[in-house]
Amino acid sequence: MELLKRTIHRNDVRQEGQLQTILEEDVNLPETKPDVGTICMERGRIVTEEVRPMTDAVTLRGKLVFSVLYHTQEYGGRLECLEGKIPFEEKIRMEGVTPSDEVLARGLVEDLTVTMINSRKLSVQSIVTLEAVSESVWDEEVPVDALPSDREDVQVRHVPMEYTEVCLCQKDAWRIREEITLPAGYANLSRILWKDVSLGEMNFRLGEEKLIIQGEIKVFVLYEGDDGEPVIYETVLEETSEIACPGCREGETLDVRYGLSQWEVTSGEDEDGEMRRLGLDATTDLTICVYEEKQVDAVTDVYGVKQDYLEEKRTVGLRRLIRSVTGKTKVSGQVTLEGGAKVTSLVHSEAQLGPVEVAPGEGGVNLRGSLCVKILYVTGDEEKPYGCMRKILPFSYFLEIPGMTGEETPERVQAVTEQLGVSMMDGEEMDLKAILSFMVTVFQEDEAQVLSAVTELPADEEKMAALPGMAIHVVQPGEGLWDVGKKYYQPIQSLMEMNGLSNEEVLPGQKLLIVKGA
Repeated sequence: MELLKRTIHRNDVRQEGQLQTILEEDVNLPETKPDVGTICMERGRIVTEEVRPMTDAVTLRGKLVFSVLYHTQEYGGRLECLEGKIPFEEKIRMEGVTPSDEVLARGLVEDLTVTMINSRKLSVQSIVTLEAVSESVWDEEVPVDALPSDREDVQVRHVPMEYTEVCLCQKDAWRIREEITLPAGYANLSRILWKDVSLGEMNFRLGEEKLIIQGEIKVFVLYEGDDGEPVIYETVLEETSEIACPGCREGETLDVRYGLSQWEVTSGEDEDGEMRRLGLDATTDLTICVYEEKQVDAVTDVYGVKQDYLEEKRTVGLRRLIRSVTGKTKVSGQVTLEGGAKVTSLVHSEAQLGPVEVAPGEGGVNLRGSLCVKILYVTGDEEKPYGCMRKILPFSYFLEIPGMTGEETPERVQAVTEQLGVSMMDGEEMDLKAILSFMVTVFQEDEAQVLSAVTELPADEEKMAALPGMAIHVVQPGEGLWDVGKKYYQPIQSLMEMNGLSNEEVLPGQKLLIVKGA
């Protein structure tokens, strides 16, 4: 007997690995840079250049890109920026990974410390967490019928099974290139002192075979004007783009993970030859998955009315999407300057999310972590006109996920800082407010026994002859009508008609009439 099978596309996270390491290096200032007076602000980000899967391990190669804003030793504390990079190559143990697997990786800068060795040398130390995830798309075959399907002497058991099929799972990149002209009233650019690019609120939706992206790109530049005075310029760009998603359509479940991987802001001339133009080049890495809810009537058993069959079974794994949920929470706090320092005005604020701890529970997941906020401000001190304040804001947030029991494992957790606001309460105190956005996808793994092969055996005449001509069968606990029919070689429909049943449901202790050959 031949089994007709259906191919189901599914994906899952096979292995995960994490490594915490320290990157450090002593950096000499280039000859063109003035001496360091005091360090004002620093920032670091990880750029992953190569992800190389091996047997039971993954090698990550990349660099820590850092920027340091400092006061020079000149009177008036003129600002200067030093940029550099620390390369790294690390191996993460991931048992079960093979060289052919698809592995996604990212790095988080948990802490960055820059100290002065002397006026021409800085020490850069950073604690970095590297994370790698192996995701795979593969096919599962499920029997849906036994051929030939019109044989009246063969009973085939179909069990409905719900599952989530992956329609698309791809990595892509959203490239943003823009030219920004400084508005009237802003001084011409002499040189950029500090720059920052971040993502704001992002929206993704499916169209016909395409992903439609609408997002905010926040750009901040602190530059020295042609008169030598520092100038602050910031803007928010509203961007719209489309990415091809073959075979996808509206109404399917969309799951997008994203992160700003690389960015650069440069200065240039406008049409009049004046230095009034900023060039933005940014890349956002995307992991796009599209799912569709389906049902299959799987063949789990078979028996003959006139002969026996040898059945071979196997376990299939089907996963169901419980929910893909987005939630937002507010994080707030206050920071007070120490040592009698004063704030004249605020210049810029940046936020860095640390690793997020995910604890599944009944009805949702608990998310815990911390947000590191850095604030650049004007002090009013002629020798050190700028200062930087750092504040760690812990957060704890319960993201409700209806239908979750706590036994499922959340996958594809993403946390981003959508908004950050800093306001002055007085000359010594500042109020911090941030909105964090989380996306969590939860699957439930289901396993079922299905037929993998069926072999027809020769009819056992003695066994058939030994069956009673008529019998009363008392249904036992855990026994169904299928079990009774298989025991007495009776068609299910005949049992239902003979016992006046409208469906296959029977109860323990219920008596069934069995008539041989009916």
